[in-house]
Amino acid sequence: MELYLDLLSPPCRAVYLFAEALKIPYEFKSVNLFQGQQYTKEFGELSIIRKVPVLKDGSFVLTESIAILQYLAQKCSVADHWFPADLQQRARLSEYLSWQHLNLRFHCSKVFLLRALHPFVMGSEVPKEKMDAAMEDMKQSLDFLEEKFLQNKQFINGSKISLADLVAIVEMMQPLAVGVDGFKDRPKLLGWRDRVKKELGEKLFNQAHEAVLNSSDMQQKLQNNSEMQKLKSSLSKYFR
Repeated sequence: MELYLDLLSPPCRAVYLFAEALKIPYEFKSVNLFQGQQYTKEFGELSIIRKVPVLKDGSFVLTESIAILQYLAQKCSVADHWFPADLQQRARLSEYLSWQHLNLRFHCSKVFLLRALHPFVMGSEVPKEKMDAAMEDMKQSLDFLEEKFLQNKQFINGSKISLADLVAIVEMMQPLAVGVDGFKDRPKLLGWRDRVKKELGEKLFNQAHEAVLNSSDMQQKLQNNSEMQKLKSSLSKYFR
């Protein structure tokens, strides 16, 4: 089985952490998004969507991180708490996974992209009103994560870790790459983060997020990247 990943991508990190923590056998296939490797002919033959992660299991190819996580959980017969068999527990898990796409994921990613790519693509800092609005949206999603989903539980789906925690934690870590700490002044989320790290293994967790936590030279790398320079015009529509 092959997993095509770039660990700067939160969904890729979720898949990577799950496979590594549960010792699922696979071959890591690196796809460097900042180098435009998703636009190569070879990758296009694998997936016309041209996004990562991608799973290839024999002749079976699967895209979308949530689908990949669920496939791995069922194929590899992992502990039930990751993807519960109980109808209502699985429904709760599905509720979070359905909500997060256009909420926590969308808003954390927007903050990251505005800070990381707007100066490169548009040649200027993000307008204050646009950045303030993005930060407020992220705050609202974090409030919902705390009050609706985590509440006073150890993990999102109860007393044990599940796929929901993996999917949530990688998104919350992403804004740290651009100096935005969503955990600040949120002791409930800090405690939850520490429990997730302990379950996954702190060494693995830190290694998976190394690219995010050591990205201070991101702007310089973008400026020196010929493939990203070619994509400037197509990316600019997202920041207008």
